[in-house]
Amino acid sequence: MKAKIFLIMRIALFGPPGVGKGTQAHLLSERRGLRHISTGVMLRQAMAEGTPLGREAASYVNDGKLVPGEVVRKLAEAAIAETGYDDFVLDGYPRTVEQAGWLNEFLEAHKAPLHAVISIVVPDEVIVDRLSKRRVDRVTGENYHLDFKPPPPDLDPDRIFQRPDDRPEAIRKRLEVYRAETLPVEEIYEKCGKLYRVDGVGTMEEVYRRIEAVLEKVSGPVESGRVRP
Repeated sequence: MKAKIFLIMRIALFGPPGVGKGTQAHLLSERRGLRHISTGVMLRQAMAEGTPLGREAASYVNDGKLVPGEVVRKLAEAAIAETGYDDFVLDGYPRTVEQAGWLNEFLEAHKAPLHAVISIVVPDEVIVDRLSKRRVDRVTGENYHLDFKPPPPDLDPDRIFQRPDDRPEAIRKRLEVYRAETLPVEEIYEKCGKLYRVDGVGTMEEVYRRIEAVLEKVSGPVESGRVRP
């Protein structure tokens, strides 16, 4: 049986915290061979590794300040360049209108515009329920979920804690910030016909199938050969 081969894709996943962007980006990476680009993960790695950008970011974080958009921009552009400007999925970037402008300018300069911006839509109360049930092992840093991945019964309960930003009141505040800063970005892509909204309620596989349906609509079916649109 001939392996399924996909068109080259450049995708961005949108949605507030808790909609499953990271999970779906991982699946797209695993099943379509796309580079998963998460600026949040890259920022933490850069700080842990002590790279020049990481040290710059840490200087702000250690002072309790937000990392400037320019630093995040450099990380994102470097990661995209490493892919050869193809076959990537942006996870939660761009987050602001300013970042969207930077990204569009950068991609246009390399003749590599986004094919689709997919917004995963989940009701607020579902998000609050999902995130408020997350727990973290303070020793290993591993994440658990009280419903879907509970901590092992033999694990010391004192090692498990809830992050402050996973408390219901903090989650609702994060949702307000998202609407203020990131929803206007969706409007930019909607005006140019690249925004697609998918229902994020359901199992991981159900949501993935909805995203795949969007990508097939954008690229069309491919029977054989790897081609560039």
